[in-house]
Amino acid sequence: MPGAENPRLRILYILDYLRKNSHAGHPVRAAELLEMLERDHGISCDRKTVYADVAALTDFDIDILSVPGKNGGYYIASGNFQLPELKLLIDAVQSSRFLTEKKSRELIAKLCSLCNEHDARLMRRNVLVSGRVKSMNESIYYNVDAIQEAIAQGKQIAFRYFDWDYGAVRRYRDREYAASPYGLCQDNENCYLLALSDRHGITSYRVDRMSQIRLLPEPRKPCPELTGQALYEHANRLFQMFAGETADVKMSFHRDLLNVVVDRFGKDTMLIPQEDGVHFHFTVRVAVSPMFLSWVIGFGDKAKILHPPEVAEKCQDLCRQTLAQYQAT
Repeated sequence: MPGAENPRLRILYILDYLRKNSHAGHPVRAAELLEMLERDHGISCDRKTVYADVAALTDFDIDILSVPGKNGGYYIASGNFQLPELKLLIDAVQSSRFLTEKKSRELIAKLCSLCNEHDARLMRRNVLVSGRVKSMNESIYYNVDAIQEAIAQGKQIAFRYFDWDYGAVRRYRDREYAASPYGLCQDNENCYLLALSDRHGITSYRVDRMSQIRLLPEPRKPCPELTGQALYEHANRLFQMFAGETADVKMSFHRDLLNVVVDRFGKDTMLIPQEDGVHFHFTVRVAVSPMFLSWVIGFGDKAKILHPPEVAEKCQDLCRQTLAQYQAT
């Protein structure tokens, strides 16, 4: 056994076992620790040695509590993260659209490893990743890292940028982009780079649609509007979930909105090009709420609800209500 030659590792094995197997509802008895040391690591010792090791861990500020009685034992009361904190982080990971399904699962597994096995099983049981609309760009981690490095060094970056075509196929734009990066923010469950571009001025880029990011030797160009508190104010100015009756809604969109549709509803949405070569039709199941209708209306004459007629009528009603409000003034 690897531990048989080095009993000095005993206290570390005890700490690792308590972290993985103990909690308030399941304190670990000294007898269980003795059995673990002998079975898994070939280390033999007595109860007094285990008591002394636990006391030493407590002196080292490991929050180990002792439960007296027949069913008592030891458990770690708190770690680097409290259970509600880990649940919050896992919720954020599984709901983030800019993380791919694979990266989401990897991150969640690492977060679960920070708590005991009992709590980890409970959290994994409630994780929903499959079937969610997630990013299709596996390099998102490296994109964020490269951007953060450029921001830290105050350097410009160059990168390629792509759009989604029919069938959710990447179509790279015909030139390399250059920009001065200032910050990353999340909006509408996506991650954006806020930057200064010579061509577009202050603008934003979807991080999951960037690739081949490299740092340039040129220093970042000054931009007071994206510096310090101004950066956060800009980001805050830049939807949201409202309940409504669920319906399969057929719509007609202009081809300029291909990216919008794929980003919003996922790459598996069937997009049907029309004979005019300008529009495409698609059907999605949505909760018909004022926010959904406003989303469609926001695209003006480039978006139209075709079916069912009652949803199209609701959209007309919302337009009439809005128009009446402005006519009244």
